[in-house]
Amino acid sequence: MKQDDEKISDGLNELFEIINAKGDTGELKEILDSYDSAKLEDNQKANYKRPRE
Repeated sequence: MKQDDEKISDGLNELFEIINAKGDTGELKEILDSYDSAKLEDNQKANYKRPRE
């Protein structure tokens, strides 16, 4: 449950950053890049297979 709250909070913070960017293409690109990085990291964690011993 706490993890869900953190994800929601992160998502809302991102939304506010986008709204506040108001067409600042540099800031919008930064936001998108950080989003893509986080998404890639999440996918890597989801696809991680523990090495066999």
